[in-house]
Amino acid sequence: MRPLNNIIHIYEPDPLQCGQAVLAMLSGKSVDEIIELCGTTRETTLTDMKRVIAGFGFNMLPERKQVRAKSELPDIALLSLETPKCWHWSLYFRGRFYDPEYGLLEDFPPSNRRYFWEIKE
Repeated sequence: MRPLNNIIHIYEPDPLQCGQAVLAMLSGKSVDEIIELCGTTRETTLTDMKRVIAGFGFNMLPERKQVRAKSELPDIALLSLETPKCWHWSLYFRGRFYDPEYGLLEDFPPSNRRYFWEIKE
């Protein structure tokens, strides 16, 4: 497991690879390496995300929580967002949103419903 001192933003190479891009940002690996770990070039499931995150040595807490404001988020969180187009994975890291579709943001990407799982180092 690499220490999480910083995150480098990565855009999703394909609109169906937001999960792989989030995992790449979290791990410091390439999206291609993550695709191999996930076993899919398409949408990732929560099970995929949990398995790969655990394989990196991080502790993803099991409880999914709804969130309305940035102030409710822990230091590191996996986000599941209902965007205008689909459900979407994103990453929150110490005050900033590292979104594989929208870029590096100060607030949530466009979304109607928002959930998170806390990630502990």
